[in-house]
Amino acid sequence: MSATLSASADGPATRLAFAGVLDAAGTARLWPEAMRAVRGARHLVLDLAGLTALDTAGAVLLLRLERAVRETRWQGMPAGPVQAVLDRTRQALANPPPPAPPPLPPLAWLGRATLRQGGDLLDQIGFLGEAALAGLDTLRRPWRLRFAETLRHLDEAGLRAFGLTLLLGVLIGVILAFQSSIPMRRFGAEVFIPNLVGISLLRELGPLMAAVILAGRTGSAYAAELGTMTVNEEIDALRIMGIDPIAWLVLPRLLAGMLVMPVLALLMDLSGLAGMAVVMSSLGFPPVGVVNQLRNAVKLRDLLGGLLKAAVFGLSIALVGCRAGLTAGRGPRAVGDAATAAVVGGIVSIVLLDGVFSVLFFRLGW
Repeated sequence: MSATLSASADGPATRLAFAGVLDAAGTARLWPEAMRAVRGARHLVLDLAGLTALDTAGAVLLLRLERAVRETRWQGMPAGPVQAVLDRTRQALANPPPPAPPPLPPLAWLGRATLRQGGDLLDQIGFLGEAALAGLDTLRRPWRLRFAETLRHLDEAGLRAFGLTLLLGVLIGVILAFQSSIPMRRFGAEVFIPNLVGISLLRELGPLMAAVILAGRTGSAYAAELGTMTVNEEIDALRIMGIDPIAWLVLPRLLAGMLVMPVLALLMDLSGLAGMAVVMSSLGFPPVGVVNQLRNAVKLRDLLGGLLKAAVFGLSIALVGCRAGLTAGRGPRAVGDAATAAVVGGIVSIVLLDGVFSVLFFRLGW
């Protein structure tokens, strides 16, 4: 039975009689009528004899009516649940939650953000140190390394990415060749397209594009795997059993990422050169001429420098992905946030490292 309200005069007081089930829907319907009935009243009688059930919304209405009038008298109070709901609601209204803190001034907000970023940077350095110590301990006791797990990650991060790497490499080579042929044609320098594409691929674009593939495929997968284990408290279980998660879970992924990246970069280089050769053939240049231009322009140090960069990129991506997974939260969005942080952090790290390598190679005369 839905709630009903009848208002009447009881001498100098106003009587409000509630009956039925005073739930949220009934409270919303009767609230305006009840407030109009007690407007200007000095004495109020709340008759609850006909009330059969009450929820928190109805209790708030009754207590607001009590506060709106100077003198309030209760009649026909049902015992049991109705009284318990009224008591709990009265206690909650008497002890409201503390107000939200005022917003910080701009300088204090900047300081808090700086401290938070500084703490996160220290955590990253600490994680890098833990991984380095675990790696050194594994060199001293190599039987601790999980070789089967390392092979599994080599297959997932490397072999299964060959198709995407080859496709992207061919497309990059075709695009570079076509785009560079447009300005070079004006000067009759189309013969130097292999020089431009070869140096660009071997020194920069090959390792960089392979690293982007690894960050999108493998870095996010590492973060999702370890993040799921963190959410399910499997990482805590390993620590309780005395097993170091860094040596057990992180080291195989780091080794796989570092070993697979030079192979992916080499595949990217070769497929990009193949795509460039197809474009040069369509422009009328024989394959022998393309190979001769590449031999004159590209040196072994260009290839070795690119492969070295690729190995460092792979290690960085694996580190970022593993740390994002191990530091995941506990909520339903934790795994998705960890995967996103792994991809974004991996791409940012390879760009920063690429800048460092560019300055280093420039100083070394490479």
